[in-house]
Amino acid sequence: MANWSQEGPYERYINPPMAGRTAKPRTSGVTMVIDKGLGITQTRDLFDLAGRYVDYWKLPFGTAHFYPTEILKKKIALCRAYDMDVYPGGTYLEVAIVQGALERFLDRSAELGFTAIEVSDGTVTLAPLERRNAITQARSRGFKVVSEVGKKDTQQKLVYQQVHREIEEDLAAGVSHIIVEGRESGTNVGIYNDKGAIQEDELTKIVNGVKDLSVILWEAPLKTQQEELIVRFGPNVNLGNIPTGEIIALEALRNGLRADTLKNAMPDESARDRGRMGS
Repeated sequence: MANWSQEGPYERYINPPMAGRTAKPRTSGVTMVIDKGLGITQTRDLFDLAGRYVDYWKLPFGTAHFYPTEILKKKIALCRAYDMDVYPGGTYLEVAIVQGALERFLDRSAELGFTAIEVSDGTVTLAPLERRNAITQARSRGFKVVSEVGKKDTQQKLVYQQVHREIEEDLAAGVSHIIVEGRESGTNVGIYNDKGAIQEDELTKIVNGVKDLSVILWEAPLKTQQEELIVRFGPNVNLGNIPTGEIIALEALRNGLRADTLKNAMPDESARDRGRMGS
């Protein structure tokens, strides 16, 4: 099992400029990582380095379908050993529903050792009853459930009354976090424009209809998106679709140890001068 109590090399010497970062196990400030096909050795090495900063490990879309079974089981077991929830992508669940195989999909996912399930309708359209049934079926098997709002089609814009209704209904059904669609590209979808910049009016419309923002997990694969969301909501904003090679870099952003967030965490000039003089 992972030992998250081990002291870091600078822990007694440097205080992160952005204070208050949560530690595992946590429900706010979670990081969801997207793994499109790391090998077992790469995964183990990465977890040794950065496992303490990851809460959800996602095998996106249908990638789990193509793993050798024993390797998939080993990867899932690694995730569990490092205290993170691991789940197949929501698109794979959508395929199972379309094929009338939801229960078989959930049973097999449990057999393989997955700890969480994503319920989404980013590509297909689920009726509210189908969506609620998928959540209920997953939870009845002991899965933690995350759901997703938004469509992957760039031509389908967010309908905010529907988004807010789905958030309320999903929470009532027992989901742990609700993902706002951002895809792996982070462009021209959800709250992002075709350059990957956050559209203020789109973000505001979502935020204004959510009672508790700690349940929202923003897919933010690009560094500029992560920076803006951290500056806006603080170091414990929930962020997802983080590339495997960006886990440590994101944690530096969250703690104000990267120029992009340090400038917002530093005191004004007069306070820095007093600090240098020891007053």
